[in-house]
Formats: sequence, C-alpha cells, structure tokens
Amino acid sequence: MGGFRKRHAAAAVALAAMGLGTAPPALAHHSFAVFFDPQKMVTITGTVTAFRFTNPHGTIALDVKKPDGSVEKWRVETNAPVVLTRRGWTRQSLKPGDVVTIEGWAARDGKPYLRLRMARDAQGKPIGQTAFGITDE
Repeated sequence: MGGFRKRHAAAAVALAAMGLGTAPPALAHHSFAVFFDPQKMVTITGTVTAFRFTNPHGTIALDVKKPDGSVEKWRVETNAPVVLTRRGWTRQSLKPGDVVTIEGWAARDGKPYLRLRMARDAQGKPIGQTAFGITDE
C-alpha cells in the first residue's frame, strides 16, 4: 500500500510542477485589443522616470504635467525587446530625466496607460527608426 501512495504523490507533484511551469507566460502576455483602443490615439509629453527593456513587453514610466500643474503618472507599454531592437531601440534609448513625446493607443479603461506607437525626444527627433503598429508583437 505504501508504494501505491508514493506513486500517486510523485504523479501529483509532477503535474503540479508542469502546471506551475506554464502558468506565468499565459498570464504575462496579452492581446493588444484587450487593453488598448485602436481607434483612440493619444499624445503625451513628459519626463521619463523609468524605462524597462524587458519581456514580454517593455515599459516606459512618465511624469506628465497636467494643465493645472499637477503631475500624472503614465505608463507606456512598448513592444518586446527583440522588436524594439529591430527598430533601432536600445536599453539606453531612454533614461530617467529625458523629456519625450509619446504617441500611442489609449487604454480602454481610461487609465493613464498607452501602447507605444512612436516616441520623440525633446528636440522632436524620432526614437528608433519607424513607428510601431497594432499587430507588432
């Protein structure tokens, strides 16, 4: 009887390990259409507070000054580093303190969150070589 329990315990551990190994990617990656409105383009100018060149999507954090003088924290989702690299971006493309203008697709829920289409530096020069599209991963 002891061998029977050990085999079932080992099988349960193996199944649990397989399930844990596949769950994070499914939760981490999402479709553009789930979060962003392809019909609603937004342009913001702000100061970079962080740039994460990470998978599955990079992020840019910005402080954007509102008309009343208060600061709103924005988050911009980029493409995966491999796609950013193909378009001329590097880990050093943005750094805290840089002033940038970002054009992108607005979040469906109205939060200060967008999907990057194009970024320009303080002098108006494009960052990277070309704009991103809705279907770019």
